[in-house]
Amino acid sequence: MIRVEHLSKKFGDLVVLKDVTVDIKQGEVISIIGPSGTGKSTFLRCLNLLDRPSGGSIIIDGTDIMDAHSDVPKIRQKMNMVFQSFNLFSHLSVLENLSIGPIRLRGMDKQEAERKSLELLKLVGLGEKADNYPDELSGGQKQRVAIARCLAMDPEIILFDEPTSALDPTMVSEVLAVIRRLAKDGMTMAIVTHEMDFARDVSNRVFYMDEGLIYEEGTPEQIFENPQKEKTRAFINRIRSLNYRIHSSDYDLYAMNAEIEAFCERQILPKKTRHNLLLLVEELVQIHAPLLPATPFDLSIAYSEKKESLELALESGGVALNLLDKSRLPDELGLTIINHLAERTLYQRVDGKNRVTVSLKKD
Repeated sequence: MIRVEHLSKKFGDLVVLKDVTVDIKQGEVISIIGPSGTGKSTFLRCLNLLDRPSGGSIIIDGTDIMDAHSDVPKIRQKMNMVFQSFNLFSHLSVLENLSIGPIRLRGMDKQEAERKSLELLKLVGLGEKADNYPDELSGGQKQRVAIARCLAMDPEIILFDEPTSALDPTMVSEVLAVIRRLAKDGMTMAIVTHEMDFARDVSNRVFYMDEGLIYEEGTPEQIFENPQKEKTRAFINRIRSLNYRIHSSDYDLYAMNAEIEAFCERQILPKKTRHNLLLLVEELVQIHAPLLPATPFDLSIAYSEKKESLELALESGGVALNLLDKSRLPDELGLTIINHLAERTLYQRVDGKNRVTVSLKKD
């Protein structure tokens, strides 16, 4: 139904989208997730030419909508959009907000347009609000009216740009329930959302966007349970990280510990967890430092807010060398302490580097 090829978008020197290529099939529900400022909303706005792309093509039902001869207003009737800020006409009643489009743009008889609009208001649970004005509605009710207004134009595709971001938490569920019903009815939808559980439940596929690209895509199970790329994993698991480079065996232990303490404080980690983490780091570094005196190595600490877990990694160059192999150690005490504190340990040779990964046991 929608084919996007090599789509790009610039605002002056700022590159927002670069080389986006995707297909969206009829009846699919696509959730688009990712950090703020990575081009998600711009991607939706480019799909219906609210923002004119800088390059590439957008083909809808075989028609390249970027072709100068394309009937863009007609195509937009096929592909309606729901915004986070509702965009209702404040001087019109709810019923008039729904019926004005079909009457003016599609030439529908007023009586027929109002009859259909009332049906759609009942569909979204707002039949009794037909004669109210937007200012008399809650945020959740306004967004449901905005969805009904889209449906009044009989679209084949609906684009949702963070439809719940302007709502109080108590109103989010009522809007998501309407979108779930549309998905069940087979409406083709692309939804920019920060509601991860909703994206998991309602989507056929999930696009994770980062740095203006669709960085990873897959089924909800693939993206949320087994993401393949590092940035996707960090976003899904809400991972916060600290990186520290150690240049020699004469490193400043106190400066390193101060940074780790500050990191733990930002994550509001318990005192015992902080103590165990510092002890584990010290033992790991002590094992590394004498064996690789001329090779700097990198320490990283990653905290997953979702899993409430801590993982440490030490990475160094040089020849292949498993620094957790007790046969190579002059003293096994450090390794004993590490094994006592660690949930698991792993040595890998990755891209010509030694990598030791250790997961801290939970209290």
